Amino acid sequence: MERGRAPLPPWRGPWILCLLPALAGGQPLAAGEVAYEEWRATGVRGRAVELSCGPVAAAPPAVVFWSFTPQGEGLPRAVAVGSGREVAMAPGTGALGRVTLRNGTLELRELRVAAQGRFLCQGLFPERGRLRVGYAAILLRVLVPVSKPFVRPTAAAAAEGAAVALTCTVREGTEPLSFSWQHQDPRGGPSITPAGLGGSRAELQLTPANRSHTGWYICTVHNEVNNHTSDPVYLDIVYGPDEPAIRVEPFSPEQGGFSAGEREDVVLSCLAPSNPPSRYVWLHNGSQVHIGQTYVITAIARAQAGTYTCLAENSHLQTRTQATIVLTVYYPPAGSPSCSALASDDQRDVALRCRWLGGFPLARLRWVGPQEEEEEEGLMGTSFSMATRIQPGAATRNGSSFSCLASHPALPLGAACGTTLWVPSGSPSCAAAATRGDEYVMLRCRWEGGTPLVTLSWRDSAGRTLGDPAASTAVLVLSTDGSLGGREFVCVAAHPLRAAAAECRLRLEIPELEAESEVAVLEGGEAQLACRHRGSSASLGATVAWYDPKERQVTPGLAKYRLEQGEAWVNLTVRDAEWPGDSGIYRCTATNAVGTASLPVRLRVDRYPAPPNVTISKLRYTRARTEVRLEWRTGAGNLTGFVVQRRQTKKPLRESPSPWETAAGDIEPHSRDRRLGGLDPAVLYAFRVLAVNHRTAGHPSEVQTPAEPPFEAYPAVTGAAVAGMLVATAASLLAVHCIARHRETLPRLHDLLFRT
Repeated sequence: MERGRAPLPPWRGPWILCLLPALAGGQPLAAGEVAYEEWRATGVRGRAVELSCGPVAAAPPAVVFWSFTPQGEGLPRAVAVGSGREVAMAPGTGALGRVTLRNGTLELRELRVAAQGRFLCQGLFPERGRLRVGYAAILLRVLVPVSKPFVRPTAAAAAEGAAVALTCTVREGTEPLSFSWQHQDPRGGPSITPAGLGGSRAELQLTPANRSHTGWYICTVHNEVNNHTSDPVYLDIVYGPDEPAIRVEPFSPEQGGFSAGEREDVVLSCLAPSNPPSRYVWLHNGSQVHIGQTYVITAIARAQAGTYTCLAENSHLQTRTQATIVLTVYYPPAGSPSCSALASDDQRDVALRCRWLGGFPLARLRWVGPQEEEEEEGLMGTSFSMATRIQPGAATRNGSSFSCLASHPALPLGAACGTTLWVPSGSPSCAAAATRGDEYVMLRCRWEGGTPLVTLSWRDSAGRTLGDPAASTAVLVLSTDGSLGGREFVCVAAHPLRAAAAECRLRLEIPELEAESEVAVLEGGEAQLACRHRGSSASLGATVAWYDPKERQVTPGLAKYRLEQGEAWVNLTVRDAEWPGDSGIYRCTATNAVGTASLPVRLRVDRYPAPPNVTISKLRYTRARTEVRLEWRTGAGNLTGFVVQRRQTKKPLRESPSPWETAAGDIEPHSRDRRLGGLDPAVLYAFRVLAVNHRTAGHPSEVQTPAEPPFEAYPAVTGAAVAGMLVATAASLLAVHCIARHRETLPRLHDLLFRT
């Protein structure tokens, strides 16, 4: 038994009702003043509810007794009794919840479903000094909250078109129950209520199911206590694949398919709605080339044109669909259009030609001239691959420009080439040259530039055409013979934009030479003989050569000669000219294919003037006789130095005199003496001196032998005497010093020298 705030005696059952008058203190009850009330109350399981015995504003009863009759039963059960602060609980009240009684009010906490029924309160209420009996009958209804619902589909995955039902169930909850459904797309987004599908019942019918029914489903259950939402359940509707849709980027549709330019990146995308997603396979001309939804063709080539099929497969349903397109690859011709201009109709008109072969489709070409509006494609003047326009030369100004416009589907901006008709400035130039060995003579006429090129042709002095005409350069080859010298040839140049022809003339001539007739040089110097050949380019590149006085050809690499050659000159330098060997007639020759020319040049080698004579003024040995000192003098005159010569003088009579040898050379011209060493004292030498002016030596001086050196004994004797005197003086001083220090040992000498 549960207790209140004060302990009570053990439960004695309903007989306590007999004590109600005594408990009233002997006060009589008012007849006819018994109150009876009845009402309804509602509670929620697990929560609290209060049941009041009588009006809330009235005073609490002095004695109260609560009983409970379960719903559907007729026998009441005691619940609690109380008087003031004394409260007693009947056994088994825990089945109703946590029951407490306070001031006559019965409070049920953690309410249970078993508490649903009729509660009867009987109480004595004090009122104006008297007791009033009151009865209160309360019909309590216990509500159960809705539990968490859960959704059960008939199938987690169903094919499109099948009947699918989703059932929402709850374990408990007081009816009536209401249901609401929410559907969320699998790609996200807000939840929506399925329209027209009976979404207010516990069962959601999807008949027939379609792909829009795929997604998450949520069921919410409501009653008057609460509402509860289920966990989302995913319903997968399997369908497809639908017929594929192929998209081509860049988008360039044409009749019967699509097109793309060569070297362009093409993206083929295939979309066939399916669940599960389709498996895509790409076929090119019936052969598999790629697996995947997108097929990227990088830098498409012309060989990749043809049919492309997208095959979509649903692996779950084992179904397939496909779609095919035709892809045409446009490719322009290689390179760019080329424009050219050629003279026609005997140099009177210009044929403008535009050429651009190849490509698919063929390129459209059209010529547009100056001050002409560009024609639209498809009009007159448009050709494929090649276009030619004849332009009259007389009606065309120098410097007029013409354009060839090319269009092609693979080139959004098109292409173009152009040419400007013009005449080169100046006039043609002529030149002649001979082949190796001078077997042939080639006449060359050149006049470069211009559009079209200038046409050149050779003619002789009589106006007869020689050879075939040529553009820019015309070459005529002639065999060499004696008849070519002095002949004249004419090169004629023609152009459609030029009213009159231009020309240049060429005469074949034997080379002409220029040189000084005589060249003089001093002995030992260098003589330069210059030879120049005159003439224009028609001189045929003459070969120039030099010949010495003995008619020997001078060739490069000789020590005596040096050759220097330019375009029109050859110089011969004679090194270290000697007199008279290098003097004489030198000859300069020039040879070409039509003849030879020769020109003599005289070389005169002169000697330098003779230097003055030399006289020896002094020639003497030194004391050792290994050197001599030589002095000389000379008169006035040109000289560049001196040479001293020597030889031995005493030889046996049967031997010839020794040759002169140079004892000193390269002596400066201002020197007049020289010391000569390296002599043998046992040999007697003879000396002579020569003056030199460059390479010209003067007459040698008289021959002399060296004189003996003078006697020099006096200085030696004087020196010896002075040395003896110094030695004697030093010895005397030492002796006196010794006697002075040894007086006892040498008394007599001391007295003799120092006696006072």
